[in-house]
Order: sequence, then C-alpha cells, then structure tokens
Amino acid sequence: MNEPVFRYEGFRLDPGTGSLECDYSAGSWRFTERVSFRPDGRWDAPGVTAAARLVYLLAGVSYYKTAAPPVIDLGETAVTGAERAFLRDFYLDGLGEYAYRNSLDLSGLRIEGGQQASVAAVVPRAASPGRPLIPFGGGIDSIVTVELTRGAGDGALFVLSQPGARFDAIERPAAVTGLSIVRAERRIDPLVLRSAELGFRNGHVPVTGILSAIAVMAAVLAGRDAVVMSNEWSASVPTLIHDGRPINHQYSKSAAFETAFAPLAAAAGVRYFSALRPFTELWIARRFAALTQYHASFRSCNRAFHIDAAKRLDHWCGVCDKCCFIDLILAPFLPAAELRAIFTGGEPLANPELAGQFRALLGTSASSKPWECVGEVSECRAAATMAAARPDRAGTTLLHKLVAELPSAPPADAAALLRPIGEHHIPDTYAARDLLA
Repeated sequence: MNEPVFRYEGFRLDPGTGSLECDYSAGSWRFTERVSFRPDGRWDAPGVTAAARLVYLLAGVSYYKTAAPPVIDLGETAVTGAERAFLRDFYLDGLGEYAYRNSLDLSGLRIEGGQQASVAAVVPRAASPGRPLIPFGGGIDSIVTVELTRGAGDGALFVLSQPGARFDAIERPAAVTGLSIVRAERRIDPLVLRSAELGFRNGHVPVTGILSAIAVMAAVLAGRDAVVMSNEWSASVPTLIHDGRPINHQYSKSAAFETAFAPLAAAAGVRYFSALRPFTELWIARRFAALTQYHASFRSCNRAFHIDAAKRLDHWCGVCDKCCFIDLILAPFLPAAELRAIFTGGEPLANPELAGQFRALLGTSASSKPWECVGEVSECRAAATMAAARPDRAGTTLLHKLVAELPSAPPADAAALLRPIGEHHIPDTYAARDLLA
C-alpha cells in the first residue's frame, strides 16, 4: 500500500491581478491558496520570485494539517539543506500545539524532494534611510513598534486580511498612526473551511510565520527594505512541556523562528527582525501607557476578529484570556478608572468569575498557561503585585485575592523585567534608546 503524502504542486505569479497562487495536494484532495497584494507594486523587482517561493513553502502548513501524513514531497521545488531543516522545524514546532491537542506524533516527519546547494540572493538595501514595513494588528505590541520606529525612515503598516474584510479593531488604531497601509488578502482554499464536514483534521497553525512570508513579499513589491515585527521576549517561552518537548502556541513569534527565518527573508533582499524581541510585556505595557492617543481605539480581544461578521464584537468582550491578560499587564501603569473605561465598564479584574483565568496566567492553578498570545508567568505576577500596590486599586478585591495566593518566594524583580533582557537582531537604526544606552 502506498504511504499517504502531502505534495507541493507549484506556484504561479500573476502580475495582471497582483496575486500569487500556491497549489498543494493531500491524497486525492487538491488545494489552492491565493494571496493578492494592494497596491501590488513592482512585479519585476529583484527578489519577487524568491519571496513568492517563501510564501509557498510556509503556507503549505495550512493544508498539510488536513491529514498530517508522515511524508511531505516538495516536488519540483528544490531547497537547500538549511531550508529543509528550517521547514522541518516549522512543521514540527509550529504544529506542536496542533499535534498535542490531536494526540499526534509528528516526530517521524520526512521531507522529500530535490536539493540544491544554494539560492541566488538579493543584496539587501542599506538600512538607513530605512523604509520599514510594520505588520500591524491593532494591539499594544504593534502600536509600540510603530512609535519606536518613527524617525527611522519612511515607515508603512502592513495589514493582512481575508478578501474584502476590514476589521475595525485594526483600522481605527491604524488611522491614528497616520502611516500609509500596504495590504494583502489571503484566500485560504474553501475546502479547509469545511474541515468538519469533510473529515479533515483541524487545529492551530503557525500563522505568524505565514504572515511573515507574505509581509516579506509585500515589502519586495513595495520597495521596502525591512519587515519589522512586534514579537516580544516572552513569545519564546513554551506554553507547556509535554514528554520533555516544549510546545509553544507562539512558536512563529519566537526568537528561534526569527533567527531561522531572517536569512531566508534576506535572500529576497529584506531584513526581518522584531523591534520588541529583548523586551518583556511589562516593558511594552509601560511604553503603551504613555501613548494616550491610542487608548480609545486599540483592541486585542480575539472576538473582534471573528470570521463571521455577525459574531464580531465592536468592543472588548471582557471575559476572554486576552482581555484578562491585557487588563492585568496594563493595571500597574494606567489608572483603574481609565481601564474600566477601556473595557466599557466590564473590566476583567472587577469580575470575580474570572478568577480561574487569572490564576492560569499567574501560574497558581493546575491549568496550563492559556493557548493564547499572552505573557509569561513572571511578567503576570510582577504586574499583579505592582498593580495591587496602587492606591486606586485598594478596592479591586479580586486583584488582592490573587496576589495573596502568589507563592511566598520573592516575586520576579519588576525593575529587571522593565529592562532589556534578551538577545536580539535589531539594527541600531531601529533600536529603542534602552538598547543604545
């Protein structure tokens, strides 16, 4: 019996429609992904094909997960040894949560296909004056990155969405930045959206990795020299350890992914790095607290991005893990009344029914860290302790109860968490003053 195989079938550039189409197959199923760029830019620019190839390689993970066979066949797409190693890590680590939650062992995954010694690289442009492209999601991280990079050159935002979709939670803070927007629309094959009906496997994929590749292609088309991400230090911290293996919901936001992906982006002529890599969520929250012009428009609640527009909220839901984390991390730096206003009266820290979710963030319950893009336990404990010391939090009963439950060992040094604490790849041109001091 032939072993099932996931195959890369090829990709096509269509300058006429400003789009890239990527073809894949899993057994008898055929999938086509389409990415369109607006404005589409220069399709004859050096690096366009290399960037498109990168999108093609990474986007395949969304279709591989439908069956998760033991073999991936790259077909006629020859890769270097370094690219093959990167791609295997992208599948294994990027699908770590998917495998864990589907009780799968992907460790025997084989990637077959042609091999080549090297890929012709495009020489990156000089970093100064820069023309950075900043992927923007409307939350505190990307907002802080925008403000950190002002003065580093002619910056623009990058927004990726579904065809025809615009999210208010992105568009409102994007308007506050005053920057131009480079857009791309990603049309996932409709078959994947019918996973339950067709019997496909489903689960989390490393979507930030796919977004990163699309952003690199958008940067090449737009004549921009860098893709500047907003992934912080704690994105590298695993969500949990299972059978001795770290599983990280945020793998494609991690330092490991950034370090491995950057050379591939450089081959297309684009620098790729995170402006927030050496900083904690606590550091980012303190910086954001001073950016009062965004406080009425930013939103990190996932309910703002529901695929079904009828179920999409135009306000913070106030009960999800992201709402709890954002409230907690900002509580040391913003007045309690202002946070109540941001959450339109439904502030999570004022809701005793959310105690269990806060305990998961603080590591004081049997529950693991949420499968969300949230901070690390030490950051959350420092934030809770600092917030509880504020006079205007004297009446926040839940907060004081949570702090009283923290282990008796001294909490993490908040001062240390408010300084750079990790390695990074940030060019001096884009570095925060904290890194240049």
